[in-house]
Amino acid sequence: MKSEEWKGYVYALVGTIAFSSLYVFSKAGLNQVELAQFGLYYFGVGFLLNLIFFISSGKISEVKAFPRKVFGLLLILAAIDLASNITFFMAIRAISDPSVTSFLGNLFPVFLTSLGIFFLNDRFSLMEALGGIMAITGAFVISYTGELNWQKLFIPGTGLVVINTFLAATFSVIVKKNVDKASPVVFNLNSLCWIFLSFLGYFIWSGLPLAIPAKALLNIALGAFFGSFIGLLSFFYSYRYISASRSSIIQSLKGIFVLTIAYFYMDKFPLAIQLWGGGITVAGVMVMTMAQAGIIRIGKK
Repeated sequence: MKSEEWKGYVYALVGTIAFSSLYVFSKAGLNQVELAQFGLYYFGVGFLLNLIFFISSGKISEVKAFPRKVFGLLLILAAIDLASNITFFMAIRAISDPSVTSFLGNLFPVFLTSLGIFFLNDRFSLMEALGGIMAITGAFVISYTGELNWQKLFIPGTGLVVINTFLAATFSVIVKKNVDKASPVVFNLNSLCWIFLSFLGYFIWSGLPLAIPAKALLNIALGAFFGSFIGLLSFFYSYRYISASRSSIIQSLKGIFVLTIAYFYMDKFPLAIQLWGGGITVAGVMVMTMAQAGIIRIGKK
């Protein structure tokens, strides 16, 4: 297994780059269409791609053997993931630069680790605590507007990112606690199915036209292909060769890739203070993940 660890890092890198492009392509798509139209096409494409992979991988027999309790669990997870995705794309639309959204998204491992302590009995070392404090500090630097008025303290969309990262961490903790009940492919397809049906209903209710600009459709399709298909599958496969904590080290570089892709594809670049804050969040997440992976052992018993 150790001789094949390089495959795990390659999968993690491919997944990180693919998922980073989601921020940029979804931002470009949301600039051209309404959320109801975006969700219909994005989750429609994502659900179709994952359904094809699900059928070809022979997981149908696994679903047939599910007890009733698992179906209840899948519904709960779908509801959490629906709320998480809605707040994610609302944040993407509200914040002008996708790299800023990505840097703020580094609060996810902070919430994930914190929830793991309470519900999974995970250990929390001194270095992990330091990394978490750095990530939170960086997020404050990024989102702080300079105003002392509470209503104008943070840039628009900051609260949506906080809600999104907390819900995403909650989803991950529940999956991790019940990972023996279904495969990651089943969990992913289940969420995409219910989210797609929810956006289909929202689209019908909105009365918006089905036709959208070709450029917007291309951006949405690229976001769905790289984000909900290539990115997630690459992360799943990386776990076959390396631990989740070591894969997370590569994933913590996501903000840098989003920054690069956004600059070349949308000519977007964050303010200097936001760049400094983003650097602090990336450093904090790397300290956390490296401590969890055992690379940094200071303060760990």
